[in-house]
Amino acid sequence: MSLATLDVRGSIATLTLNRPEQRNALSLDLLAALAECVEELKARAARAGGPKVVIVRGEGKSFCAGMDLKAVLGASAADNSLAESLLGGLAELTIEIRNLPAVVIAQAQGAAIGGGCGLTCVCDMSLTHDAAKVGFPEVDLAVCPAVVAPWVVRKVGAGRARQILLRGGLLSGAEGAAMGLFDRSLATVEALEDEVATLADRIAGGGQLALRETKRLLNDLDGSTDAEIVRRGAATSASVVASEEAQAALRSRFG
Repeated sequence: MSLATLDVRGSIATLTLNRPEQRNALSLDLLAALAECVEELKARAARAGGPKVVIVRGEGKSFCAGMDLKAVLGASAADNSLAESLLGGLAELTIEIRNLPAVVIAQAQGAAIGGGCGLTCVCDMSLTHDAAKVGFPEVDLAVCPAVVAPWVVRKVGAGRARQILLRGGLLSGAEGAAMGLFDRSLATVEALEDEVATLADRIAGGGQLALRETKRLLNDLDGSTDAEIVRRGAATSASVVASEEAQAALRSRFG
């Protein structure tokens, strides 16, 4: 079973995180599968007649529970290669998604937590439903959301990003939309699916070149082309995961 699937139908593609039994938590294997799908999308979307819109969704009840924290139990300053690979892989994935030549819509049909919520922020548009659990509880676990912080700042602005990332905890989908993390929150999952389909159809009616070049300019204007700040965030997050404080908190939670 592939951990990520890509379904292309005309001008609209759907990229699905497919690790539902683990709430689509970001393991090395899932990140690799997503990167492969995004590489294929990049090639397809760059060709005339390729997809103009990509919908990103999760299989099952969760959109994405974030980084697979159980996998980094035992990390240390002396041996932190797994955390560095996980967070570095997530950083590269977000950079590639932001630079896709198609419009990317996040459909958070369930929990979007930590790195999973960060994935929705890197998309051009993001929608959820009122009962979904969203947000960044990293500081509650003594870990650091720096890898996704640049995308959160670009999504909600620096002031709100400080409120969201430093206070930790979770929000409902409705609260997340009110804070600007999502562009819209619908009443139900069914309403969300209908709204995303309608939005994708609407965007797909636009010109491929016009959409691509508009997105390229917007990326330049908001600093999305600064990949190094994302990579620096990944390195910061990895170093915090290896700290004694974070390892003690993770052992208490998962050990």
